[in-house]
Amino acid sequence: MHDDAILHHYTVPDLVLASGAALAAPTTAYRCMGRLNHEGTNAVLVLHGYTTGPTMLDRDANVAEGSWSELVGPGKPIDTERYFVVCPNMLGSCYGSTGPASIDPATGLPYGTDFPAITAQDIVRVQKALLDALGVRRLAAVVGPSFGAYQSFQWAVSYPDMVERVAAAVGAPWHPGAPGTADAILASLSGTPGWAAWVAGDRDAMFDTLVAMRTDTLNKYGVEVELAQRIPDPAERAREVDRLAREWAQGFNPMSLVVLMRAAETFDLRAQLGAIRAPVLYVISRTDPMFSPELARKVAALPETSSWSYVELDSEKGHFASGADAALWAGDLRRFMDTEPAAWLPSGFNTLNSEVSA
Repeated sequence: MHDDAILHHYTVPDLVLASGAALAAPTTAYRCMGRLNHEGTNAVLVLHGYTTGPTMLDRDANVAEGSWSELVGPGKPIDTERYFVVCPNMLGSCYGSTGPASIDPATGLPYGTDFPAITAQDIVRVQKALLDALGVRRLAAVVGPSFGAYQSFQWAVSYPDMVERVAAAVGAPWHPGAPGTADAILASLSGTPGWAAWVAGDRDAMFDTLVAMRTDTLNKYGVEVELAQRIPDPAERAREVDRLAREWAQGFNPMSLVVLMRAAETFDLRAQLGAIRAPVLYVISRTDPMFSPELARKVAALPETSSWSYVELDSEKGHFASGADAALWAGDLRRFMDTEPAAWLPSGFNTLNSEVSA
């Protein structure tokens, strides 16, 4: 049994990226829960969102998609007494994996603004190397919210013979954001007073800017509603949002925002969805401002997705819903995991009533 609190690291040989650039010996940080069976066939890959990491598995984790602790763990829908869960920090992020904060061996300095462009395909290739090293031969499921949903779909396209199930939440098989967002983020960052000092090596110089950006993101994604039940006082809620934003800003590298958004902007699998062989459980939130029900209906209208199962969460918690309102789909996820892939009967678009899994 693995200690799920320990962050492990695995380094692969130099990687030629989709862009043609080379990335020297990238490292993946990851956490594990449960035990891999002798055949290497009971693994579940849990993938995190844009600004988060493996802490998504922790109760009360400060993640913009809501903690998945009610979905992953002993006796949970993704039962770690049955499955071997691997939760990697994706390439380009800053929670232990190679990204802009890492040292470029060619210069001895952090990559910073010189970190090469990456794609979702590059991210998944590094994860595949990690799983090969761990002895994983098949994935019982690939699951994740938001950017984790992107990666889940990419896995099903890149390695269709390895993936048995896909559970993608508050995401889509293509990026719906406006083009140029990464450039706009970089322009916003570089236009702040602390940018020059940060580029010169002062890691705290961008703190206030990151706090403001995180506060805006949390509010946009529905943090007010997510906090309202346990913090009814508006002033106290505002202080809690500020605390969450400061906690995040203390550990996040600003260039990871740019690198990962550039990867998101190139993500579009519409022409490749026919390669997916696994059953798909696609979960969206009624109040998610980015991955809306309208977007999900566009996904559902594609001929390649006609056999997918769709669940629309009747949640007020926006982008947080997959974790913060996990009870609304925990039963569906449990049934999905407990049913043999070939026997899974897809369901159409629906709104699920609250259902707490046993």
